[in-house]
Amino acid sequence: MTSEKIPHIPVLLNEVLRCFEAMPSEGVFIDCTLGYGGHSEAILKKFPGIRLIGIDQDPEAIDFATKRLAPFSDRFEAKKGRFSELLPQLLNLPVCGILADFGVSSLQLDEKRRGFSFLSENLDMRMDPEAGLSAYDVVNGWPQEELERIFREYAEERSWRKAARAVVEARSKKPIESGMELSEILGGVLPKRGRTNPATALFQAIRIAVNDELGEIERLLDSLEKNPPKGAVVGLITFHSLEDRLVKQRFKKWSTACICPAEAFRCTCGNDHAIGKPFSRKPIAATAEEIRQNPRSRSAKLRCFGFFDE
Repeated sequence: MTSEKIPHIPVLLNEVLRCFEAMPSEGVFIDCTLGYGGHSEAILKKFPGIRLIGIDQDPEAIDFATKRLAPFSDRFEAKKGRFSELLPQLLNLPVCGILADFGVSSLQLDEKRRGFSFLSENLDMRMDPEAGLSAYDVVNGWPQEELERIFREYAEERSWRKAARAVVEARSKKPIESGMELSEILGGVLPKRGRTNPATALFQAIRIAVNDELGEIERLLDSLEKNPPKGAVVGLITFHSLEDRLVKQRFKKWSTACICPAEAFRCTCGNDHAIGKPFSRKPIAATAEEIRQNPRSRSAKLRCFGFFDE
């Protein structure tokens, strides 16, 4: 397969491989966000003793990755669905590593028919094309209060009220049919920010709502907390401050040995509640060279956690 045929550059690839050098040399590796197979291919090459299960909602991605990873067919299996639903079923296996890249693939963003971009002729944004809720439903059907909430919480946009009002006023005249229309409506009320489309964060907020992305991350973390895979390494890549905050807070909780109240005179909990430790206090970011080659990597943050006994 030539590089020209590969539509997505796996972010933080070298850093991901270094993260998993600490995992057992044999076992089951779960790629919760298989995508177009870039991370999985590198992991299968570097760690010949592992078997890899890849999960994705997008049937196009699964089809592409399955063909790409055909040389590893004896060690690779793909499963379609949400990782929040499938991961709990897999944690009873001898898991050695778990990876999740919470970003949207370049192919999904760039293919206009998927309805993610400012230039799309439709409004979709579903990672799973068979899912019920689409961006069209959110933009044209959700009440102004809900639009305000996601623009404020997910986009962290200062003009959240003005943006929501503009959408509601526009759709009262006719349905908003495309990314192009929505971008024009939002661009008309938001301040310009250099060369970046002013609607960027709001499009992201709609996408997060459509796919329940924060809920998916919380459920993944809940599964790991309920059934921690002993000895395994987990690497999670986030692209949004809210996502990174969820991961950071959970890793801190998991590595805290004493859970006594801060005002307690002495420890009475046993001081043995840690289930592992993060590899570093700060997340790993893309290098300047990677950002130059792949500008979408500039907001990527990798945090790694080892479910190791002290």
